[in-house]
Amino acid sequence: MSALPIPKRLLIAVGGNATHPENISGTSQEQKDIAERTARALLPIALMDNYLVVTHGNGPVVGKILMRQALTRDRIPPMTLDICVAHSQGGIAYLLMQAMENALREADNPRHVACLLTQVEVDPDDPAFKNPTKPVGPFFTEEQAKAVSAELGWLMKEDSGRGWRHVVPSPKPKHVCDISLVQVLCRRGTIVIAGGGGGIPVVRGPKGARTGVAAVIDKDLTSALMANVIDIDTMVLLTAVPRVAIHFGKPNQQFLDVVSVSDMKKHLADGQFPPGSMGPKVEAAIQFIEGGGDRCIIGALDEAHAAITGAAGTHIVADHMIRAR
Repeated sequence: MSALPIPKRLLIAVGGNATHPENISGTSQEQKDIAERTARALLPIALMDNYLVVTHGNGPVVGKILMRQALTRDRIPPMTLDICVAHSQGGIAYLLMQAMENALREADNPRHVACLLTQVEVDPDDPAFKNPTKPVGPFFTEEQAKAVSAELGWLMKEDSGRGWRHVVPSPKPKHVCDISLVQVLCRRGTIVIAGGGGGIPVVRGPKGARTGVAAVIDKDLTSALMANVIDIDTMVLLTAVPRVAIHFGKPNQQFLDVVSVSDMKKHLADGQFPPGSMGPKVEAAIQFIEGGGDRCIIGALDEAHAAITGAAGTHIVADHMIRAR
């Protein structure tokens, strides 16, 4: 792929497993170290004169918050799931904000980073509330999952062949509350961290009153919605793999370089992207392009800068861009 012009309006979504990998115990120092690694990977992009929004996942963290509550439920009253999402959103964003500002200062750059606690409205009648599918927290063996389910009453499901996890409702995002605040800060040159963990799920009542609900919204779908509303041209979904592949893990596995929305829709319909792993990212990419975006890139965190220049990642674009090549 030839070198791409640097996008002027950019949203970068950092995956939950990038902010809290499976191979850590989750100490504060480990989480600080991971935030610093993320900041180093994003620094070349943050140093550019661009309109930059950063979102992040929270699945592993909010799952641990729920587990911590479950283990102490006889002594400390548990919080509702929407408050757990808010806790995870604030904690992750704080570490990432601090790490990014520290990296900028070390580079003698005065740019500011701000994090906004973000509510996202969902439909109270969304069918997801009756069919929980969003995996959160650590992986368990089938035997462990049965024991946890019996003890805590959690719904456990097998996750893409990687083990069993607690699943919760994941309704579609309808509206990002107060998104105008993101726009105001971005116009001032501030890097904005918002929509963490898909946003705090709320429903809208009479006179606009909002109430939290028990759910975890998919952060990539919220990222795509945010990006379309604030007229972002390039969305980058950073994950644990360098590119998207079809026939993943099979002898005929094939990595995708530049691919049209139509082809991605066909691959999705063929079951190439499981719901628990790459599926939501591909759905978000399609939503973003069809909503007016120019390009969605899926790639690895450590290759973030290379991805936006065209040297790495899978680039999903509108059909007419493929025909024009």
